[in-house]
Amino acid sequence: MHVGVVLVEFQIPQSRSLKEKRAVVRPMVEGLRHRFQLSVAEVGYQDKWQRALVGFAVVSETYAHAEEVVGAAERWIWSKTEIEISTFRVEWSTYEGEA
Repeated sequence: MHVGVVLVEFQIPQSRSLKEKRAVVRPMVEGLRHRFQLSVAEVGYQDKWQRALVGFAVVSETYAHAEEVVGAAERWIWSKTEIEISTFRVEWSTYEGEA
């Protein structure tokens, strides 16, 4: 089993309130969840207007598939013009054992 945990930190320069920030972050979280079948959450900076930290995880039987999903999600995130990504970090773990 291969697990990829991703943290994406980004700025939302046009945001002037938490409500405006949520209008950008919520569709991103929901899009990652539904489009890529990922576990996703906003995990930091909930009280900041222009800054967000989103985490997501992928679990797969093969590393190749997990890497493919993370790559597709990363490309989708980078396509979002309303945000400026400052960090995109992936941590991988592999678990072997009996089922």
